[in-house]
Amino acid sequence: MKFGNTGLDKLKADLSRLDEVMLEHGLVREGQWDYERVTYDRKFELKEGVFYLRVQGYAVEGDVGAHKAVIQLLTPLLGKHYYPHGIEYGEGESFPKTLVSQCEKILTDVKAEIEKFAN
Repeated sequence: MKFGNTGLDKLKADLSRLDEVMLEHGLVREGQWDYERVTYDRKFELKEGVFYLRVQGYAVEGDVGAHKAVIQLLTPLLGKHYYPHGIEYGEGESFPKTLVSQCEKILTDVKAEIEKFAN
């Protein structure tokens, strides 16, 4: 599921500040990066299954590996994990309404924080 109206996809931000804000909201980057891209995930374990809120971005300046980059954020996603195949984001997936609302709130809060220092 895409969260198309968050406005996050219009923001560019410094990687180190972005890492701090995302972590404050439970979105973890860990080893999910290469020299040009980053992925932040937050895991939700519910009775309906395991879900991931994902925010991705790519470097428009600098190098992610050197921790000096400006990241262009992309449209956030919500996916459901299926063992052992992975995460599905398709339109055919159903997501609990409370989870969708919680994710929308997280994304709104993240955007408000990032806007304070975004390029």
